[in-house]
Amino acid sequence: MTTPFPFTAVVGQDDLRLALLLNAVSPAVGGVLVRGEKGTAKSTAVRALSALLPEVAVVPGCRFSCDPAAPDPACPDGPHETGPGAQRPARMVELPVGASEDRLVGALDIERALAEGVKAFEPGLLADAHRGILYVDEVNLLHDHLVDLLLDAAAMGASYVEREGVSVRHAARFLLVGTMNPEEGELRPQLLDRFGLTVEVAASREPDQRVEVVRRRLAYDDDPEGFATRWADEESSVRARIIAARALLPSVRLGDGALRQIAATCAAFEVDGMRADIVMARTATALAAWAGRTDVLAEDVRQAALLALPHRRRRNPFDAPGLDENKLDETLEEFAEPEPEDDDPDPDGGPDGPGGGGQQPPEPESDGPQGDDAGAQPEAGEGGEPQPSGSGEQQPVRASEPFRTKALSVPGIGEGAAGRRSRARTEHGRTTGAKRPQGALTKLHLAATIQAAAPHQLARGRAGRGLVVRRDDLRQATREGREGNLVLFVVDASGSMAARQRMSAVKGAVLSLLLDAYQRRDKVGLVTFRGSAADVALPPTSSVDAAAVRLESLPTGGRTPLAAGLLKAHDVLRVERLRDPARRALVVLVTDGRATGGPEPVALAGRAARLFAADGVASVVVDCESGPVRLGLAGQLAGELEGTAVTLDELRADSIAGLVRDVQGNQGRSGSSSRRAA
Repeated sequence: MTTPFPFTAVVGQDDLRLALLLNAVSPAVGGVLVRGEKGTAKSTAVRALSALLPEVAVVPGCRFSCDPAAPDPACPDGPHETGPGAQRPARMVELPVGASEDRLVGALDIERALAEGVKAFEPGLLADAHRGILYVDEVNLLHDHLVDLLLDAAAMGASYVEREGVSVRHAARFLLVGTMNPEEGELRPQLLDRFGLTVEVAASREPDQRVEVVRRRLAYDDDPEGFATRWADEESSVRARIIAARALLPSVRLGDGALRQIAATCAAFEVDGMRADIVMARTATALAAWAGRTDVLAEDVRQAALLALPHRRRRNPFDAPGLDENKLDETLEEFAEPEPEDDDPDPDGGPDGPGGGGQQPPEPESDGPQGDDAGAQPEAGEGGEPQPSGSGEQQPVRASEPFRTKALSVPGIGEGAAGRRSRARTEHGRTTGAKRPQGALTKLHLAATIQAAAPHQLARGRAGRGLVVRRDDLRQATREGREGNLVLFVVDASGSMAARQRMSAVKGAVLSLLLDAYQRRDKVGLVTFRGSAADVALPPTSSVDAAAVRLESLPTGGRTPLAAGLLKAHDVLRVERLRDPARRALVVLVTDGRATGGPEPVALAGRAARLFAADGVASVVVDCESGPVRLGLAGQLAGELEGTAVTLDELRADSIAGLVRDVQGNQGRSGSSSRRAA
């Protein structure tokens, strides 16, 4: 067995280590979500924590780690008698991102259950993690159906396995720890709220600290056991402190003053529900116990807020996590218990609590224009068009407010990653038929199985009430659900789109579609074209907030190389098809249809568009043309793509009903019938 890197040898990452230790002191805190860039010791610190946890007492021979002092009466290996039990180290169980449902919750032998009525159950990872740690690396990439199972187990403290009327239940109370890189996508809000605490980690920019990180890592790689031995005393000291804090925890007093500060803080930051209040109370109590105190202080409440609230106040995936610490200090001060007045009060000064507070430093002097010229924008020409600079490039404009969009989907039935956009054959969803299983049976179609076995009962010598079932009789249920797609945005950023109000509306529409892609669990990519070329602003990724950041800083100006944009998008799809052949694509082209630059730009754009039609790629053209006179070029382009054309106004979900439910009805039709009106 590989010797883990010592927890106490991790350099820096104070918030991460504190959050993990608080959960070790009080598992009721509810786990930790660790967010940060790659290579920041996230996984190293989590794996090292298990070595610090005290041993647990278990019933000998129980596969579900029952507590001998209070065994689970419904344990599948029970019933158990109370007794002293056996001691074993606390487990840390890792859940792979690609794990199956049976691997997570356990598997039931359907054949024996039907033929013999026996509940032959093989425990899964949830059973292994009971009274220990369940660690999910890259938790944001976990499939939706596994997320649902985790949510159920975390909420109920038990796991249920249901197979066609046969059920098994066992206890599953665990400390949930997840790590993720936000660049690869965000978590569903339901799972996000299940993590008690969250921590943002980043690599240090201090050369001395980075040198120490490298020095310790090299020493560990050269001699893991020797390195661990050198840190054994520090590890033992922290382990003893955890045990002492656990013993002190029931004696910690959470006074009414601290409770009022907790409630006021949660209300001030407008977090949803009451879970944040409860988690803050448990975290503040654990902080006091960790410090060796029996009273919760204001500094405990403040630290608890910094750990428990940032991930709960996000209103959409484009909001940056975090708290306004000045607002936090003001709220804590307003609801603090009265204290004796100082001889020299300072009503204008802020609190100097741990981690921040105090007065803000003065604003630095600007070298830019002062007075009436400060913040001036370039003059706009006729029609509101900004005057071009020497390079023909305009400053980026902010997106308008996002809105709920019409549902767009890819035609046909796919087999891609689980999601919520297009129809697909999946392991979960409504049952549509039955087939012979290929490999292990996962979803039994009971009626089809009985129908296959019934004609053979006499030949098989059936004598009793039970049905004689052979493996050849078993039928796998085929199910239809939803998949996530690759939504590739191809955005015209040329001068014809540069009017500020117009580009703001365009960015708002794309932002709305990005939000929709986040909710439907899609991958997204962003191709932009202007001037003389097209660029891949964002390669396909699960991080829609990264796409939103690139969109916000998108400059405009120059000619309209429409053909270059389409060819670049076609190349992106070709490469992505090799990487992920099961994931189908939806191209969203945002343009007014104009094409300039080079010989025959319109004809060249048409030929490029027909490449998508030849490959059967679903597409939507968001027509951004405005003004009293419209050329209808975007609609013609949609015809070449064999896709759908929709205006910015028609894209809204609250517009006239009946517009773009999906692109299904338009695929394969002629160009003249490819456009649909509201």
